[in-house]
Amino acid sequence: MSLRNSFPFKLFQLLGYILPLMVVTAPLHAQENKAATPPISEAPNTYPSKTIKLIVPFIPGSLVDVMARALAEELQNTWKTSVVVDNKAGASTLLAAKVVASSAPDGYTLFLPTVTTFSMAPQLMSKPGIDPAKELTLIAKLAVTNLYLTAHPSFPAKNMREWIEVVRKNPGKFSYGSSGNGSPQHIFMEILKKQLNLDIVHIPYKGSNSGMLDLLSGKVDMSFIDGALAGPNIKSGALVGLGSSMSKRSSLLPNVPPISDTVPGYDWSGWLGFAGPANMPPPVLDMLSDFIKRYQATPAYAAILEKGGIEPAEHIKVADLPKFIQNENKRWAPAIKASGATVD
Repeated sequence: MSLRNSFPFKLFQLLGYILPLMVVTAPLHAQENKAATPPISEAPNTYPSKTIKLIVPFIPGSLVDVMARALAEELQNTWKTSVVVDNKAGASTLLAAKVVASSAPDGYTLFLPTVTTFSMAPQLMSKPGIDPAKELTLIAKLAVTNLYLTAHPSFPAKNMREWIEVVRKNPGKFSYGSSGNGSPQHIFMEILKKQLNLDIVHIPYKGSNSGMLDLLSGKVDMSFIDGALAGPNIKSGALVGLGSSMSKRSSLLPNVPPISDTVPGYDWSGWLGFAGPANMPPPVLDMLSDFIKRYQATPAYAAILEKGGIEPAEHIKVADLPKFIQNENKRWAPAIKASGATVD
């Protein structure tokens, strides 16, 4: 369906007056590279008029993939256009990021990046091959990922205070699993170890599934895991929830206290976003941002959050997102350095 039929025509009369002013809200890198921007083949008020490709940097069935497919369905229902989900896992999400960065900036190739894409992988790799802050445009922040420090029921601690005491008295005796070197699970634990001067052995896995099996069987003693895994296993008693990484108490698992209740200043979370290539037309960016804002107010969105064990994210204007990325990069830099993690 054309945009004329999807939104009130008066909106586009208004856009005609304000588009020249909206250019100033585009990310800084879009202004710097304006001369190199490929010509857009159609006027913004015809968008979308063809298939949209939604790139996912993880395998099918992953949390981000589930969110992408729900988002694709919402886009199709709202705009009556086809949306194809394309999974391109690898290189700590940067494989997919490079595909998107090299695509035409016309709004027909979109992307679900994470904090790893913008703020972690580029600082963990000596040669990432992409500068996401310059080569991608973050359109919206979709959700926040709160990780939960969990332990096997056989572990001799049931809360954070006991956990600290036990680990401190037994340096090097216990192990923790993560979904790989440089993963959020790895970095979150290394930050905690550094802050408390603890010695825990790191066991990296390739992805979360094998590590989760070993955690449930007691082969590793503890791990940070996401809400989708933590929720059912904590509620069933298969795992003990010691604390959550965000300082704000989780709305999904309110009985698991924030780690910061015991370790002041500990406040870490990841996030999932919605993005496209650099230099996208400001009217298309605003349309997509507005779509996400309206979607985040729906029961369908709330249901996806609950299913995925993730937290709602505040709406950030497109013009403010480059600053958000800058702040995230600064926040993660010392944590990554302190962890000593690399993914090369």
